[in-house]
Amino acid sequence: MNIDSYVDISITTQQLTLVLDRCIEQTYSVSTAKNGVGEQRGSECTPTGWHAIRAKIGADQSLNSVFVGRRATGEIYCADMETKYPHRDWILTRILWLGGLEPGKNRFGHVDTARRYIYIHGSPDHLITGIPESHGCIRMKNQDVINLFEHVAAGFKVYIHK
Repeated sequence: MNIDSYVDISITTQQLTLVLDRCIEQTYSVSTAKNGVGEQRGSECTPTGWHAIRAKIGADQSLNSVFVGRRATGEIYCADMETKYPHRDWILTRILWLGGLEPGKNRFGHVDTARRYIYIHGSPDHLITGIPESHGCIRMKNQDVINLFEHVAAGFKVYIHK
């Protein structure tokens, strides 16, 4: 695949790098899956390989807007909410929904990234520590996901690797 602009996500370094026209535009800290890498549905692992952004969600939402099922709830995340709902998997601010591009690896059947609802999304900023802690998604700080969201379009390529 000859691609000049893409998002590179390193599981090893817990970093997301935005590459535009073969130049590094920005690097962000992220948190990938606590269970490591893997493509199987139900694994709570981060899938590897080539993906594309299938949808951008939340363009007009406020910083720290809460999403459930890809829909804004009208809530704005705060520390009190985390105390009230300690087991909630917080999806905040923006969502970049990923779809796999490699049949049999991350597309179709039990390995389909889109059907697993794997996103790049905002998360409470204090949870982005360079330690894998997600349920499969790629978590980012909220201002970082806004910045990334503004630089990419649906169809933009994403490469996830160890």
